[in-house]
Amino acid sequence: MGNDGGSIPTRRELVKEAARDLSTTQVKEIQTEQQEHYWSTCALSHQPLSLPVVSDALGTLYNKDAVLNHLITAAQEDKQGLEAKGEAFKDRLRSLRDVVEVKFQLHDEEKTSSATKQTWVCPITGKALGPGVKAVYLVPCGHAFVESAIKEMGGESCLQCNEHYSPNDVIPILPTSQTEKDRLEQRIQRLKEQSLTHSLKKAPGSSKKRKKNANVEDATVGESESVGARPTLSRPEKPPKPESSIKNQETATLTAKVLAEQEERNKRRKLGANDNVKSLFSQKNGMDEKHTDFMTRGFSIPANARR
Repeated sequence: MGNDGGSIPTRRELVKEAARDLSTTQVKEIQTEQQEHYWSTCALSHQPLSLPVVSDALGTLYNKDAVLNHLITAAQEDKQGLEAKGEAFKDRLRSLRDVVEVKFQLHDEEKTSSATKQTWVCPITGKALGPGVKAVYLVPCGHAFVESAIKEMGGESCLQCNEHYSPNDVIPILPTSQTEKDRLEQRIQRLKEQSLTHSLKKAPGSSKKRKKNANVEDATVGESESVGARPTLSRPEKPPKPESSIKNQETATLTAKVLAEQEERNKRRKLGANDNVKSLFSQKNGMDEKHTDFMTRGFSIPANARR
């Protein structure tokens, strides 16, 4: 029965063999199994994939309704102070702006009396998209193609909708190589620095109003500086009249009247000579005795004076 002293274990039975590295064939088999699973199953709900299908920034496929349910549940749990489920997708699925709807083209492969099996194909080559095929989709339009078709056709416009895209926005679907994964991680970091999401839309919380207000303030400052540099011609302002410090209204009125009369006399003095000076001179040409003055009187001899 064992453990009764009748059997003695040998060293070979006691020492475990060292773990061996997986061979290339075994690695490919594991990757093929994973590809078959994720090409047919939603990574979030583990339900079969069905259109509409969306993808995140790392090329993972989800059912759109599963993403909506995940966002609603996460928002409710956040309000209640609970930890959101699905921590692996927490940073990648914060809103619908973090996913792009992948527009697969359908092709009827087999038709039977019971059901119709549909597969996704490349609209350019007609090749089926699935495990073992390097497929990509474009951001922001979401059309899916075989990677070789995009490389051979070249250009920066979608082959179906003619929408412009950047070479960095060609997203591999379910990438397997570490090089592709690292490129996608770098793309995520660059988009975060630009306050953009995977769909190239503004990230939630980045306010456009602040930028607009900043631009308006900069433009206003620039205009004020340019206006201040220009020479402006303005009329000289009249000196303000001195305000009276007399609080009594009657006294202030009387003072104003006296000042007005004094100003009027000053004006007359400037316009004409003084009345006292005018009285020294005659205003008539004749030498009438009745109208003589000190300056025009002269020397006269009386008539009855004797010689």
